[in-house]
Amino acid sequence: MDRNFLAALLLFAEILVARSSWPADMPQKARIGYPSSVVSTLPFDIAKEKSFYTRAGLDVEYIQMRSAIGPQAILNGNINFFTSPQAAINAAVAGLPLVVVLSLYRDTPWVLVTTKDISRAENLIGKKIAISDIRSSPYYFARAGLKKLGLDEKQVSLVTTGGTSNSFATLATNQVAGAVLSPPFDEKAVSSGYKKFLFLGDLADIPYVGLFTSQAEIRSNRDRIKKTIAAVMDAVTWQRANRAEAVRMIASRYRISPSEAERSYETIVGILSPDGAIDLKKVRGYLALLGEERALPENLDAEKLVDFSMLPSPR
Repeated sequence: MDRNFLAALLLFAEILVARSSWPADMPQKARIGYPSSVVSTLPFDIAKEKSFYTRAGLDVEYIQMRSAIGPQAILNGNINFFTSPQAAINAAVAGLPLVVVLSLYRDTPWVLVTTKDISRAENLIGKKIAISDIRSSPYYFARAGLKKLGLDEKQVSLVTTGGTSNSFATLATNQVAGAVLSPPFDEKAVSSGYKKFLFLGDLADIPYVGLFTSQAEIRSNRDRIKKTIAAVMDAVTWQRANRAEAVRMIASRYRISPSEAERSYETIVGILSPDGAIDLKKVRGYLALLGEERALPENLDAEKLVDFSMLPSPR
C-alpha cells in the first residue's frame, strides 16, 4: 500500500508540473475574412495595431478573399468571420446558416467615379464600369445608379474585379470608364484626374461593413464572438477620439495625401453606427432588392438574419 501510495503521489506531482508548464490564458484564435482593405475597414486594422484584440484575449488573423466565397469559407471552417453583412444576407436567403452579428455603419459611401470625358449619362452607353463582384454592394449600387440615370443595364458592361482596390486600379489604368468606389479610393481617383459622377450611397438599402458568422459558431463559440466584437467596437471608439492619428494612418496605409485622408476620415466617421446594430428597415430593403431578381423563401423573417445580442453594453 505504501508503494502504491508513493506511485500515486509521484504521478500527481508529475501532473502538477506538467500543468504548471502550460501557458496561462492562451489567446483564442480567430480568422476574419475580408474582400479588400478600405477606409471603412480601418477599425479592424486599429483593433490589431492598437492591441485591442490582444487585450480581449484573441489572436486574430486576416485573410483576404472575394465576397462571393466568404460565406462558404465560414461554413467550411476556413474562417470564423467575414466583414460583409450584405454577403451574409445574400447567402442566408439561399438557405445557408449565417447570421450578421455586427454592423459598423448606418449608411454607405459608394460613389460612381468616371473619367473626365463622361459628362452626361449617355456617355456611359457602351462603356465598362468596374465593380467588386456580382451581387456585391457595388453591383447593386451600380444598378441603382444606372436606373437613376435613365440607362438600361444592358447599355453598360459591369466588370468584376474582386475588390474595391482592384476596381480603382482598373480605373487608374484606363481599362474602364468608371468604377464604383468608396474611401479612400474615390478621393485618390479625384486627385488622379477622375471625377465623382454620381453619389450612390443613398440609392439602395444595403448593409455595409461589419461581421457575420455561422449559427454553429454562435452556438459553440459565443465568447469568441463577444470578444471579437468588443475589440472592434473599442477600435471604433479610438478612431473617433484620435482623429489626427487616424488620419495619418489612412494617409500612410493608402498612400494618399493628408487632405485626401482628412476627407476620407470625415466621410467614414460621419456614417458610423452608434451601437454596432443595423436598422431592420435596411435589412428588409435589401431583401426586397433581392426579391426583384429571384424568388425568396416565403415568410422570410429579417430578424432571424441578425443577432445583436452579443454587442457590448453602452458605456
